[in-house]
Amino acid sequence: MKTRREPWLKRLPALFEIPDPDPDPEHARQRIELMERNVMLPVKIFFLGLLFHTFSHSNWIENVGSTPVVAVETIQIISWFYIPASLILALPILFLRHLPAAIVQWTVFTNSLVDGLFIAGLCVISGGVDSILFWLFAALILRNSVSLPPGFSQLVLNFSISLCYVLVPVIDTAILSNTDDRTLQAMSNLSPTSDLTESFVLRLLVLWLAAITCHHVQVSLVKQSRMEAEAAEAAEFALRENQLHSAGRLAAEFAHQVKNPLAIINNCAHSLRRALGDRGGATAQQIEIIQEEVARANRVITQIMEYGRLNEGRVEKLAVTEEIERAIAQVYPAAMPTAVKIERDYAGPFPALLMQRGHLSEILVNLLQNAREALGANGGTVRVTAERTRDHAVILTIADDGPGIPPGEAGRIFEAYYTTKQAGTGLGLAIVKHNAELYGGSVRLESVLGKGAKFVVTFPAKTLPRPFVQ
Repeated sequence: MKTRREPWLKRLPALFEIPDPDPDPEHARQRIELMERNVMLPVKIFFLGLLFHTFSHSNWIENVGSTPVVAVETIQIISWFYIPASLILALPILFLRHLPAAIVQWTVFTNSLVDGLFIAGLCVISGGVDSILFWLFAALILRNSVSLPPGFSQLVLNFSISLCYVLVPVIDTAILSNTDDRTLQAMSNLSPTSDLTESFVLRLLVLWLAAITCHHVQVSLVKQSRMEAEAAEAAEFALRENQLHSAGRLAAEFAHQVKNPLAIINNCAHSLRRALGDRGGATAQQIEIIQEEVARANRVITQIMEYGRLNEGRVEKLAVTEEIERAIAQVYPAAMPTAVKIERDYAGPFPALLMQRGHLSEILVNLLQNAREALGANGGTVRVTAERTRDHAVILTIADDGPGIPPGEAGRIFEAYYTTKQAGTGLGLAIVKHNAELYGGSVRLESVLGKGAKFVVTFPAKTLPRPFVQ
């Protein structure tokens, strides 16, 4: 029952994430870190300290002039709730790298809304709708446009901030309607109805215009950034494919240049052997050795061509999880029941891998097949994981709980033609290492004898194929 709940619990935070047109979640965290932690947090700490000092060591009533005492007392009570609320909401911002994106995003949303309500209260005791603090609402809208992705949630929050400004004349009117002192009413900050309507409407329009403008500017920036990324990806795509084809042609030319002399040597040896006939003796035996070695060299070159098959296929944008599932279906087909249990853990989303599908397939299939053979007929568990690092690298891990690999063999496991299997060719793991390094990646083995083996393949986000060198 626990295994069924775990995938559902892992997907739960994603259901509450605020959609971002930028597919890279790291960019969203960087925006929040820049605005909320590096800018807003120090500003709020300074402001909260100043506010606390004002409450504790000064007389508000003497400093607010004609503002009704009930308004000052109300804002003071609200402030005592605002200070601890701000401190609590600051905690997810401080630890945003260790929390799900949904929690961080909704913390930013709530934090900004709480700030808007508090600024509305401050406007009531500092000039009403004409308060200079009105511009803090515009500043909040700019802040939200940086911290939250452009979309419905950002527009909702920014228009909610404008509604916080609407509360200012509502609260001011409510306070004055409950005040019997006509002299205090005459001295209050509330303007005549006509002036209030004109000033209030103009300022509200400014907030709405700021919200719409910030949203459209950010959408344009995201589109431009996406177009630049696609252009850079297309350039890398073309360069990678050209380099792979060039490497393939180089390997083919190398094999051709070596095979021709070998063919001539073999023909000459055959002619000498026929000329000697039965009179060859020891010389004929030496010629036979030459022919055997030529045939062996020819087989090695043929295997190298198969091993370094670079000019076949084409570079594609590969989806990590789809390629993993395709390899699992190939090695563990559903039509053939097996005692091996497959566990999956994909911590996406992942950037597309610019590779030839055959190269990635060879890596995954070889590692999965090795895990299956290590478990044997008794079966066991194969755990396939994929994760993405902060620098956008993709790490694929295939682990089994089989007998493991002895330390003496682990050092040579990736060597070509080295094998401990009776029917093995010794090329499976060599191909894995070769294909990973071809794209600037790496593969390593982690194994404890008796506790299984784990192969970790790492692909950097942006790498060009390395030249083919044998």
